[in-house]
Amino acid sequence: MKTKSIKRNYIYNVLNRIFSLITPVITAPYISRVLEADGIGIYSYTSSIAAYFTLVATLGITQYGQREISYVQNKIEKRTAVFWETKILEFCTSGIVLFFYMIFISYKDNSMLYFVFAFEILAVMFDVSWFFQGIEEFGKIVFRNIIIKILNISFIFLFVGDKNDLVVYAFGSSFFVFLNNISLWGCLTKYLCKVSISSLHPFRNFKVVLSLFIPEVAIQIYTVLDKTMLGVIGGNSFENGYYEQAMKISKMVLTLVTSLGIVVAPRIGFFYKQEKINEVRELMYNAYRFIWMAGMPLCVGLILVSSNFVPWFFGNGYEKVALLLKILAPLVLAIGFSNATGIQYLIQTQRQNLVTITVVLGAFCNFILNLFLIPVFQSVGASISSVIAEFVVSIVQMLMIRKEISLFRVVIDGSRYFAASGIMAIFLTVLGRNMSASIIHTFILVGCGGLIYVLSLVIMKDSFLITNLELIIKPANKKSIEN
Repeated sequence: MKTKSIKRNYIYNVLNRIFSLITPVITAPYISRVLEADGIGIYSYTSSIAAYFTLVATLGITQYGQREISYVQNKIEKRTAVFWETKILEFCTSGIVLFFYMIFISYKDNSMLYFVFAFEILAVMFDVSWFFQGIEEFGKIVFRNIIIKILNISFIFLFVGDKNDLVVYAFGSSFFVFLNNISLWGCLTKYLCKVSISSLHPFRNFKVVLSLFIPEVAIQIYTVLDKTMLGVIGGNSFENGYYEQAMKISKMVLTLVTSLGIVVAPRIGFFYKQEKINEVRELMYNAYRFIWMAGMPLCVGLILVSSNFVPWFFGNGYEKVALLLKILAPLVLAIGFSNATGIQYLIQTQRQNLVTITVVLGAFCNFILNLFLIPVFQSVGASISSVIAEFVVSIVQMLMIRKEISLFRVVIDGSRYFAASGIMAIFLTVLGRNMSASIIHTFILVGCGGLIYVLSLVIMKDSFLITNLELIIKPANKKSIEN
């Protein structure tokens, strides 16, 4: 197999991640008005319960499969064996979980709402996206994802008409994820060959899979448990609805930062297996620099633009979402760095035990803080807890690798982006004073902020930005000359 372009795969993966979130973003203004905050809160709480079953069904297999495939991506016989061993294991775990989930929901209120989330467990059962990530074929995922998301958007606008259609909305959200995963199976034949069934041993690395499952459990605790605890401790569907909407937007913004990690991870795994440590280290420095370059302006932008954005986007009754977005904005940097250090580096270099320690610590911090903050501050408390927990994870992980990666260099590499974001913040603060909450003014703020940020970096002669801009501009100029 030919070496894949990280930049091209990054663009593919950004498109994929954006379209994974674009359905809730495009439909959010409509759904927020149709289902209202309490309806969205019920959906958020119910989906958080179903997410625990989905997590067990996955059992760390996705991380394991992607990593192991990246090690043997150029050897068709070995990658075929790894694929079927991993997939058979995933069939078994998700099948068992689905059985117990069906028993569980038979005793629940809103059983039909819980029932439609069973498609998310089926989606895990038939998921093969990790295989294409492992062989760095991200383009295969994007096309199908776009088509499925368009169908999902159409479904919501056609069939979700009032507050009584909550189950219909949940069905669309779950079923189309399942459909998307099924559609990828048709692409597998090109990358696999025949193997003897007797040569497959799907449970041979079960301990390794479990070791990857533990950090996923901990991560899930402080990404999903917030919603569960808001429902149980807070007892207010409206607060869960506010938190759901704020997280939805922050995750969309975060996609632009974490997408590079999914692309770089298999390359790091490939270089690590070949003992090319210097190449791995340079990839990590570039990854951290990218997080600074993309994460800083996005963090500042969320803080300064949210008050203008939320009123027209979500409608009346969602004013608190703007405050939550300001609090959650630093997650862009915190999760960006923990994703790079943990998922890209530590797991790919077979040190998932260190990831486990950090995320368990983060989960513990999040749980304890939620116990104290949610009863008093509701969704604001949950937001503060999430941000603190994520920064704890990021800082501890960085300290763990300080002898391999220069923390001084990582911090210094971010200085220009901090300064440029500061200039952008001053400009947006002055400009925003005279602007009302409207779609036009929000786009003006975002466009002007982005322009000021890029110009500031160009004036500072930031080599990382200029090099990447040249890589984009030169091919475009070449094509225009040829035409």
